Order: sequence, then C-alpha cells, then structure tokens
Amino acid sequence: MTTKPNLKEADLDPTVMAAAETADPLRAPAEAIRHFKTSEVVDLLDLSRRQLQYWAKTRLVEPSARTPGGHHRYDFNDLVALKATRRLIDAGVSVQKIRKSVGALRELLPQVDRPLSELVLVATGDVVLVFHDETVFEAITGQEWVFPVAAFEREVSDFRHRREARAQGDERAASASGRRTSTGRRPARRAPVEPVERRNQDGGTGAESGEKRPTRPVKPSVRSAKQSRKLWSRTG
Repeated sequence: MTTKPNLKEADLDPTVMAAAETADPLRAPAEAIRHFKTSEVVDLLDLSRRQLQYWAKTRLVEPSARTPGGHHRYDFNDLVALKATRRLIDAGVSVQKIRKSVGALRELLPQVDRPLSELVLVATGDVVLVFHDETVFEAITGQEWVFPVAAFEREVSDFRHRREARAQGDERAASASGRRTSTGRRPARRAPVEPVERRNQDGGTGAESGEKRPTRPVKPSVRSAKQSRKLWSRTG
C-alpha cells in the first residue's frame, strides 16, 4: 500500500522558497531528494493527468526523471514549478504566455535553469512579473518595474493626518454642543421655573402666594355725615 507523502500545501508555495534552498540538494528539504508519482502529484496539486501530460509534452514543466518503463517521476522542484504554473493559469495567464515567459527568462537569466521553480512569478492582469535579486521586471520584455515607495508613503502619511485632524474637529464640535446620552441623543432641556415669590413681585396674583389682597377703602356717604353732626349737636 502506497502512503501519500506528508507534504503541506504551503510547502509548495514558490513565494516562500528561496532558489538556493531548492537548487542545492544538501540544503533542500527531505522531499527534494525523492520523486513523486503522477498519482501523488494529482492529489497534492489538484491537477489532472491530462494537464501533466500536456505540460510535459509541450516542455512547459517536464518531469525530472523517468522510470525504466517510461513513467514520469517529479521531484520537489517539479512540484514547485507545477504549482507556479497552476497559480498563473488561475490568475488568467494563458499557457502560451507562460511558455513564452519561461523561454524569455532563460535568455535573460542564463544562470537560472528552471525559472518556474527558482524564481517568484506573479501575475498582475495580463502581465507576468518576476521577483529576482530585489528587483521586479516583466518576464517577457525584461522591463523593470519601479514601485514608487516614497510617494506611496507620503500619500499614506497625508491620509493619516487628514483623518486625525477630522477626528479632532469632530471631538471639539461635540464638546461645544454638549454631551450626548448613550443613545446618541442630546438630553432634553427643561424651561427654568421661577420662584413663586418672584412671580408675585412681578405682578402675580395673591392667590398664588397665599397672601390676602388689601380691601378697598369705603367712602362714607353724605347722609351718614349729616346724621353724625346731628347726633353730636344733641349730645353737646
């Protein structure tokens, strides 16, 4: 019974494997010194036998070894190249462009025997970029891509300053307009109530304060005054 190799998906990622570690068998992982059957590669990389056969026939990714019976055997570097090819295809790059990129890279970098496994290839749109020796260039044309890091850092810094200034302005506006409740609404304001004494002084009614209103003096009539004089003359 054949057991599947204990090989994780992340171990096959070309972006995390240096070229020197895969090129030198003494420094390569244990899986690099063994070969994988076609059935194992199909299970590991989720590829079809037809894809593997077509890529080998067109010399896009050829197996590094064959058995006396003619069966393909793939080493660890082959797996990396296959996975890189699969990722480029998933990103929308055609097999023809991948093959053309590999041919151009072999001319640009004669010291690189297997570009798909020794280099980091990234697809951006319809362009295949190569990361090599701290540079980025297009695979087919060799044109270097310069990423404006300084300008990008300035844009990020300006954006951060604008956001902080806007946040400080919002805090000042909130403190000037009063605190808000936990529900986000301002507390309701009540109209001030004047004391009862003040309302009485300003013209309030006596009934509100409980005081008695002064009675209006009664003007004596003329008749009562005459009667008083007669009574005084009689007694006098």
